[in-house]
Amino acid sequence: MAKQVIYRGTGRRKSSIARVILTPGTGKFNINGRTFEVYIPSAATRLDVSQPLDLTENQKAFDITVNVYGGGISGQAGAIRHGLTRALLEVNSDYRSVLKEAGLITRDPRAVERKKYGLKKARRAPQFSKR
Repeated sequence: MAKQVIYRGTGRRKSSIARVILTPGTGKFNINGRTFEVYIPSAATRLDVSQPLDLTENQKAFDITVNVYGGGISGQAGAIRHGLTRALLEVNSDYRSVLKEAGLITRDPRAVERKKYGLKKARRAPQFSKR
């Protein structure tokens, strides 16, 4: 049996972590054992996740398996997109210029700011009244 080529990429966003596995195939996309459309119901978010595949024209070239945990749907979608980008760079390093121009290679560093003592939230101070 011939050894199957597997490409891996790890993506992170907020508190979500996604492990992406690309194998040569027909374009099947599974996230945590569910189909892409079932796991991510929003069409706009699905477009955002599949952006690296569209830019590199690999929509039907690979079967994609994703294991993602932590955070919400938006953070998980960002983590999947980042992991897909890293896996595609492993496939072909020539994709780097296209993906970098779209801003997909850099991890989004934004995360929830911690709550400080004396405040109600990270920056929200208690209401002030003179009397």
